[in-house]
Amino acid sequence: MVELNNNSLEYDFCGLIMEDNSDQKIVEVNKSLPCKRSRREKNPAKALALISTDFMDQQIWKDFPEDLFEAVIARVPIDSFFRFRTVCRKWNSLLTSHSFSQHFAEVPRLHPWFYTVTPENISSAAMYDPSSRKWHHFSIPFLPAKTIILPVASAGGLICFLDLGHKNFYVCNPLTNSFKELPPRSFRVWSRVAVGMILNGTTANDGYKIVWLGCNGDHEIYDSLQNSWTRNGAFPLSIKLPLSLNFRSQTVSIGNSLYFMHAEPDGILSYDVANGAWKQFIIPSPSHLTDYTLAEYGGQVMLVGLVTKNAVTCVYIWELQKMTLLWKEVDRMPNIWCLELYGKHVRMTCLGNRGLLMLSLRSRRMNRLVTYNMSNKEWQRVPECLLPHGRKRQSIACGTAFDPCPTAFA
Repeated sequence: MVELNNNSLEYDFCGLIMEDNSDQKIVEVNKSLPCKRSRREKNPAKALALISTDFMDQQIWKDFPEDLFEAVIARVPIDSFFRFRTVCRKWNSLLTSHSFSQHFAEVPRLHPWFYTVTPENISSAAMYDPSSRKWHHFSIPFLPAKTIILPVASAGGLICFLDLGHKNFYVCNPLTNSFKELPPRSFRVWSRVAVGMILNGTTANDGYKIVWLGCNGDHEIYDSLQNSWTRNGAFPLSIKLPLSLNFRSQTVSIGNSLYFMHAEPDGILSYDVANGAWKQFIIPSPSHLTDYTLAEYGGQVMLVGLVTKNAVTCVYIWELQKMTLLWKEVDRMPNIWCLELYGKHVRMTCLGNRGLLMLSLRSRRMNRLVTYNMSNKEWQRVPECLLPHGRKRQSIACGTAFDPCPTAFA
């Protein structure tokens, strides 16, 4: 990760303590009466340094309530976790504390992060934090030599990866480098598969399941609590095989169900992990649709697609109507942005989770990264990201949105 600055953390953390006047009074009881300060000490920057030194005294910190300390740390920005972990072993051990995990789960997080892989270098990744509007570069240090893996699903702060040979699955928390290679599947599938991931409870520490689905109906379910793959019965005979799965569409989870997109005929497959039931919904796609993917917002299945007609290209957002099983348009990209796409052969990659989308729009001479917030229907450009040791702009070959959670373990 980048931007690891211990000094900035010390300033931020001491600033939090300084705001609690009650704690300052407790500290002053065990010290001599305050005397008149010199003009040098009245300088704010120098005074902060003196206060920081006093507050870091072990005699003071040993009486600080541990529960309050964990509650404060659980509310710092996510990217600050990388800095405070380097302060001391005690702070680093917070990530394995059950009580700290509970405090962290109680703090609402507004936006997911985006884990992206570039077409220029698929062996490395970049993560985008929409809250701070910053990019972070990331690499997995535990992979076998010459192994290339791509993100295929996520849940609870964990990302599921599949290698290019479609042989092995891996699970990793990119914030903490918690990493695990999953056991081999019951049988080998050399063709592409669609993958979904879902939590057993409210956090990844309650366990999770991973489901892969092949075009011929083969499928398996991995249970993290059992650390094994199983197959719950045969694929329903009512669903015609082979399936024409849309591998460019992400799999979304709502409740206990995973949703996969397919074509010929256009529609959605759902799998209920609780009872192992598959269902198929035939849903006609909007006209002139090229690149498209499923998304989720507020428990509703959404569709994000690129529509091109008469050299005019625009991004549309649809919501699935449960009663009619039809897509209803709810928003589209602003016209002024669509003008930039006019006459160009544009391709789109879309990542999304919990109502926030990231779209990569690219052509031969154009590359645009934008986010779309479904709650307030706001479109926003993403800052440029330069690749490490290079000058190329960031574009997305594949990726996934994930909820950043430093307490999730693979």
